[in-house]
Amino acid sequence: MIKKMILGAMALGVFATSCSNDDDATVQPVNSSLTVDLTGLEALGDNFVYEGWIIVDGAPVSTGRFSSVTFPQTFSVNAAQLNAATTFVLSIEPTIDADPAPAPTKILAGDFAGDAAPVSSTGIVGDFSASWGKYILATPTDTDMTNEESGVWFLDNATMPPSVGLGLPELPDGWKYEGWAVIDGTPLSTGTFTKVAATDEMAPYSGPEALPMPNGADGFFPGEDFLENTPAGMTFPLDLKGKTIVVSVEPYPDNSPAPFTLKPLAHMVPTNAANHTPITMGAGPVQSLAGSVSR
Repeated sequence: MIKKMILGAMALGVFATSCSNDDDATVQPVNSSLTVDLTGLEALGDNFVYEGWIIVDGAPVSTGRFSSVTFPQTFSVNAAQLNAATTFVLSIEPTIDADPAPAPTKILAGDFAGDAAPVSSTGIVGDFSASWGKYILATPTDTDMTNEESGVWFLDNATMPPSVGLGLPELPDGWKYEGWAVIDGTPLSTGTFTKVAATDEMAPYSGPEALPMPNGADGFFPGEDFLENTPAGMTFPLDLKGKTIVVSVEPYPDNSPAPFTLKPLAHMVPTNAANHTPITMGAGPVQSLAGSVSR
């Protein structure tokens, strides 16, 4: 009888231990793999990183941060949340970031169809496929008429008063346009802007004369004269003929002195270009970013 009681107690102990282990297993989170394969992204520098997000029941859940732009990359994500995700979003975040929510600077997004989500910048940053541009060579910020090829302004002066020279979609929060003149491989900013018929946040190179105000309170048009505060290794005034003019889409805030990867418009100034005459831009080298995400 004592032997039977001992055996019974041992059996109950084994059963209790088994139940306890089963209970522990059910409360442990189970992770699954999320594979991200993107093309066209560029490294952001020390102050910013990329961060992936899945949208679960309308709320963002981080899938991890990364700075390497070598793909594919795989991230371990809560399986239940990953299975319930409807959308993947990629944002640009400060490296030191106390805010747990995604920044406004969202660069790629796409909805899951089964286990895959094709992602693109088109729907979340903008569709630049129909973008167009015109510019003139002129230096309105000084009175010297011998250096007109040292300034570029995004406007069309075929009729007066001048009209807008850029056809670009309005950008969402977290993004700005920026103009550039590329001089022997070195990009010089013409300033950032969000409006195509307004004075931009001018770069520091223009002369002392005030711009005209054809657009009332909005002032002039985006652009820059390269006349003052000459960077090291360059000589002002410039001759922009034969140089490349670019309009890029930049994350904001942005600490990089170079153009971001999205460049919807670009054009090499003809060597025989006439000053004060509209010149038509072409499509830039990168109008959209894309990739795929799988779970």
